[in-house]
Amino acid sequence: MTWSDATLSEFEAAIKSSDPTPGGGTVAAVALGQAAALLSMVAELTLASERWSDAHDDAKEAKAAADAVMPRAAELADSDAAAFDAVVAAFKLPKETDEEKAARRGEIRAATLGAAEVPFETAQHACDLLPHVLAMAERGNGNAASDAGVASLMATAAAKGAVFNVIINLNSLPEDMGQSMRMALPEMEERIRTLGRACMDAVRSRL
Repeated sequence: MTWSDATLSEFEAAIKSSDPTPGGGTVAAVALGQAAALLSMVAELTLASERWSDAHDDAKEAKAAADAVMPRAAELADSDAAAFDAVVAAFKLPKETDEEKAARRGEIRAATLGAAEVPFETAQHACDLLPHVLAMAERGNGNAASDAGVASLMATAAAKGAVFNVIINLNSLPEDMGQSMRMALPEMEERIRTLGRACMDAVRSRL
């Protein structure tokens, strides 16, 4: 069973269990999917009314972006859990001899890098979604302004939560691993902050 196929009750039960997965990275990916679904809804409501015709082009772009993200978000939810399971499995490898220790260390590092790469992609998708959320918050169907607001909150939660998971994994690796992610994070975090604030300001101005 994939997490996208689970019921809400099943998913929440799995999260609250003592098992390490699904955890925060999976929840962040699910939040990304929910943000995309809400964005798609706001775009549809905008396109359905001529009153908001000035925003129809923005709505078409927002819907296309959201509809592309939703299936990938579901895959990332499963991938995140699988990536951390691989880390756990690597720590369980034998470490009796020097050769085993070296092999185990290599497997742990490779798995940990993978556990950083998955949430990094989640954060990237959330960052890419936020400008479309902002467009709908500013110019989309005003009757769905609160929905655009929730979409922005879910997208920023997905982005920030995913970044936390990237950082915690990178911090356990040698500095020469994950260099592209390390270099991208500061700009990504600033983009999340700026776009998230802009979305909130736009929503509040239309409520």
